[in-house]
Amino acid sequence: MAQQPAQSIIAELEDAVRDGTSAKRVQTLRRVTDLFLNDGDRLNDEQVKVFDDVLCLLIARVETRARAELSKRLAPLDYAPFEVIQSLAWDDDISVAGDVLTHSSRLSNEALLEIASTKGQEHLFAISTRENLPESVTDVIVDRGEDRVVRRLAKNASAKFSDNGYSNIVARAEGDDELVEILGLRIDLPAKLLSELLRRAKDAVRARLLALAPPAVRNEIQKVLNDIAQEGGAAPRRNYGVAEELVKLMKQLNELDDAAVYKFAETGKFDEVTVALAVLNDMPLEMIERLMLGPRADLMLIPCRSARLNWPTVETILRKRPLPHPIDEATLSVAQRDYRRLSLETAQRTVRFWQLHNRIEKPAMVAG
Repeated sequence: MAQQPAQSIIAELEDAVRDGTSAKRVQTLRRVTDLFLNDGDRLNDEQVKVFDDVLCLLIARVETRARAELSKRLAPLDYAPFEVIQSLAWDDDISVAGDVLTHSSRLSNEALLEIASTKGQEHLFAISTRENLPESVTDVIVDRGEDRVVRRLAKNASAKFSDNGYSNIVARAEGDDELVEILGLRIDLPAKLLSELLRRAKDAVRARLLALAPPAVRNEIQKVLNDIAQEGGAAPRRNYGVAEELVKLMKQLNELDDAAVYKFAETGKFDEVTVALAVLNDMPLEMIERLMLGPRADLMLIPCRSARLNWPTVETILRKRPLPHPIDEATLSVAQRDYRRLSLETAQRTVRFWQLHNRIEKPAMVAG
């Protein structure tokens, strides 16, 4: 019963391929596809092969839009014709290959691996959204994929990663806050790599991870952060080596002034801002770091005034500090008022107190 519809259109197919117009071929392709969708789940292997041959002949002779339509219709089917699916998956046009690469169960891991190893970024992106990707394929995507591809792969909760693949993707997260957040929320990220990831992360990223993570993951993140804090002691959590070299050189050349700090802040170079405030105030770097990454704007005013920074520079620092939430205008207005009232003498006296006692306490601000 099911075999007859396929056989009955062979003559029409041959006419369409040999003499038909492009429109006739597309019409025939749709008719064959309709027949297959209606009867395909009841066909045996030999009958499916008839459809496979028919469709392969047609897709070689129709325009991209028709092939893309066929890909969308066949991609969800577990019984889709095998050769047609392979042809669509290897198509250079992502509008044709995309649905099959993302959804078709008729593609083997070997085929996916070969396509991922040879095709471009759009094909990698389509594969990266596929369910239950094996380690062999994710290894290739991590190695070859652009940032957006790797981020999308990291969001794929069902994708499997080898130890080497996870190590490589964590290494790629250096300087990519979005990727750090995505990886930090994966429940299958090995504990050792989670620790490495969080050690490199900015405080603002750590805070967002804690806010976004489900309870089980949040507990693990908090545990790692506690371990990092205990290990850190008085040492800075970040590596300021390059920033320290630059700032100290500028100090030697008498170039470390308000304009230099403003430029650092305006361009988001807060490692350099932190080091500059530490050098200008002769304060331990970890103390300035705590102020810079802490939630209180009022405490930041002290080293800024002591370093003789002008308000536009201080405002830029407060606005652009790497915190989870930007400073609101009301808080900024209060900070501006307090900064004007804070004398250089009071600021420098407070800094000396911090240096002596190695702790940060709220200073006595000028009474209003």
